[in-house]
Amino acid sequence: MKGIGAVMEQPPSPNRLGDRIGKVLIIAYKESTDLLEKTLREEGLTAEVVRQEENPAMQDFSPSYRCLLNHRSAWEKALNEPQPTLIVEADFVPVRGFGQLPLSYPGDRTEALGIAWLYTCAPQIYSVSQDGYAQGFSTAMVAYIITNHSAKYLIQLAERIKNEIGPKNYSAWDSEIDVFLRQHKFKNYVPFRNYGEHGGRPNPEHSKHQLSCSHRADVLYGKLAFLPLYACEAREGTVKLLEVRLKARIKGIGRLVMGRYIRLAILKRSSVPGRLLSFALRRHLTLRL
Repeated sequence: MKGIGAVMEQPPSPNRLGDRIGKVLIIAYKESTDLLEKTLREEGLTAEVVRQEENPAMQDFSPSYRCLLNHRSAWEKALNEPQPTLIVEADFVPVRGFGQLPLSYPGDRTEALGIAWLYTCAPQIYSVSQDGYAQGFSTAMVAYIITNHSAKYLIQLAERIKNEIGPKNYSAWDSEIDVFLRQHKFKNYVPFRNYGEHGGRPNPEHSKHQLSCSHRADVLYGKLAFLPLYACEAREGTVKLLEVRLKARIKGIGRLVMGRYIRLAILKRSSVPGRLLSFALRRHLTLRL
């Protein structure tokens, strides 16, 4: 892994993640964030940890709503940042060289940036620009970039969830973000490959609502900087990692083959369907798990 000195020796780049981020926020509850913070520092990124405080009034709140409150706290901090803000959950595991990876959106044109996911779950692409930036859909808020402008609208979405669904009820609020931001004329971007893995335990609330218990990155940019929690807790950590990653790769390729990564209707409407297909196929053409 490159140290801070090696990172700082390189000239700033308009297309390199580490050179375009103003603030990094780690959303946490009781989890240890030491290893994640250390990894980010070695990539030239210093993070602030945003922890949810114990509050008896929140005891009956749905876990999904408590998660939303965590992210809302980060969005409120992003309101005051002139540069884009990177937000990651405590169980995010970056790949090596995270800060040197290319941006998934045009870094010099952030006025219309709604959200740029660095980790995707159930991704779809709508279009791919001539420069190779893909607009699309994702759910799960494990790692993403927003601006002070889009943060204001995300807070509005949080208010709507509170008023229409309520704190005590489950809501898949993360799956509404793409549509909500596009309704307000923002552009949302999905990465060519994932910048890291979701390393946390399965969410039991998901299975109660007929959703997948766990989600993992379908394809990664490179090797992970450290073992995810799900591998650390296993007797044979490396074997568990390979098993999980293999399943995620197979699932990702399956979604591509079944037309879930690129919908047939999207291809038919596109003026450059070959560009979309090329992006999708190249995304999965790697032997790395």
